[in-house]
Amino acid sequence: MSPNQKIRVAVIGAGAFGRNHARVYRQLQHEGAAELAAIVDTDSARAAALSREFGNPPCLPLSELNGRVDAASVAVPTVEHLKVARALMEAGIDVLIEKPLAPSLAEADEIIRVAQRTGRVAQVGHLERFNPAVRATIPLLTRPMFFEVHRLSVFTPRSLDIDVILDLMIHDLDIVLSFVDSPVKEIRAVGLPILTPRVDIANVRMEFESGCVANFTASRVSTERVRKLRFFQPQQYISIDYSRQDVMVFTVDPSAVAKASPNPGIGMQKPSVVSEEPLHAELRSFLDAVRHRTRPQVPLEDGRRALAVALDVLSEIREHSRRVGLEAVGKG
Repeated sequence: MSPNQKIRVAVIGAGAFGRNHARVYRQLQHEGAAELAAIVDTDSARAAALSREFGNPPCLPLSELNGRVDAASVAVPTVEHLKVARALMEAGIDVLIEKPLAPSLAEADEIIRVAQRTGRVAQVGHLERFNPAVRATIPLLTRPMFFEVHRLSVFTPRSLDIDVILDLMIHDLDIVLSFVDSPVKEIRAVGLPILTPRVDIANVRMEFESGCVANFTASRVSTERVRKLRFFQPQQYISIDYSRQDVMVFTVDPSAVAKASPNPGIGMQKPSVVSEEPLHAELRSFLDAVRHRTRPQVPLEDGRRALAVALDVLSEIREHSRRVGLEAVGKG
């Protein structure tokens, strides 16, 4: 593919996530990187409304994309990911699949097999990997030993087909797994349904083989919106605010610690962060991988890893509910 050739893209699913993908692809079209070439949704009226909003690309059935598009964002409900992604990849179309990768490990593994068999570029949409604050933190990692993570949202009628673990917490599970790079040793978790039949609020304590411990809290029934991750490593505390795209680093003076000073010097710095909408960075990265036929920054295997831990968390929540005599949660 020519470096200057626009990549023809489709958005599969015209819901809230699909709208955001269409909006950013339209921006990338103005930048010369992509052409929003099709909108696909089983609801023709919803597809037509999205098309009108973003330049009137044709509304097509999935079966008619072959030869018309080069790549696609899969933003359909999670239970449809395998069916849609398989059809696209077998038609020679590269895919970005929204998180979670699949509802089960068996389906995630099948998506990976199809991508390998067809030779397609396939990326999973773990958006926070492209948050500028997260990117600015990666060079600072030494040996993270304790995380405290909060992701709280007010209730909205979206993504109610999955628990809050797969809806919200999976973002932070993916980030912590990538930061720690160590197998999970133990999970303890509690969660409750509040406004839906599925888990709406949860707290998780996770220990890794490295000795690192992470506490996660996720809620989609909060009165405020919070997106924060904080962690400690030897002589350093780092705080990330996802929403503000902000990083603060507090470092203890090693010489003061060695002298057992009652007032060790603590320096504070704010690493330079180049602001960018994470979805814009994510889709731009995906298109680069498509253009150059390279491994995406967040490959399917990373999506499977995050999904496996998220499903283990849900299993622990159900086991805790059983032990304490609560009704089964996370089902339905």
